[in-house]
Amino acid sequence: MVLVTGTSTGFGRVIAAGLAADGYRVFGTTRADAGPADAGVTRVVLDVTRDDSVAQALAVVLEAAGRIDAVVNNAGMGIAGAIEDTTVVEAQAQFDTNFFGLHRVCRAVLPHLRARGAGHIINMSSLAGQVPLPFQGFYSASKFAIEAYSESLRMELRAHGVAVSMVEPGDFATGFTANRRMTAASGPGSPYHEACRGAIERMARDELANRDLSPVLGVVRRILRTSRPALRYPCATFVQRAFVAVRPFLPQPLAEFAIRDTYGLRS
Repeated sequence: MVLVTGTSTGFGRVIAAGLAADGYRVFGTTRADAGPADAGVTRVVLDVTRDDSVAQALAVVLEAAGRIDAVVNNAGMGIAGAIEDTTVVEAQAQFDTNFFGLHRVCRAVLPHLRARGAGHIINMSSLAGQVPLPFQGFYSASKFAIEAYSESLRMELRAHGVAVSMVEPGDFATGFTANRRMTAASGPGSPYHEACRGAIERMARDELANRDLSPVLGVVRRILRTSRPALRYPCATFVQRAFVAVRPFLPQPLAEFAIRDTYGLRS
């Protein structure tokens, strides 16, 4: 049985539907009742920002299925804007979904996986978890946090038979683009407004150009079929994967220039 969070759109929906088609019993979560689920997917309401919601959803899943074999932590959101234009409240909301929401789900399911001495935890990270993006500093920071969290968790769980892996997507056309939230101070009054607007437009264009989400589903399938999967599974274009691979060896000014140039930050 596989529990997939954040299945209303994008990666989560494709992963849940694809695994169900493979014959897995799949429970897919959404923050609210989003109507009929895809074939083979049992819909469960779960808000990862609330402890009680996580506990209630897990109780529903365990009552129905009796066990959990794997979890795909996909639920997430993104805010955009200059770091100076981001309030603490906005930054906390970003982390409460992407990072602490993931932690809430992990804490809830781990006793069940440990008791069985087997299972998979698949955390949805991002290439932005290794290469930070301008004007998405807190989104990148939340994914950097997932990278460290997952690596630590993997070492802690090895003796208990539970595998931990991350999927690191690059640019894909998901609901993330349309749902990206600009910080309240990111309007025309911000000294960063024009640079931020141009960079986010470039990001959106790159994301919307790649509508085939099947590579991410393929990576999740591969992880679930492997008893000892790798920690990281980058899933992106060759250029993006190559830059992530060479980034640690580049002089910092050169790496920054490449990123700034990609998003139109010439000065």
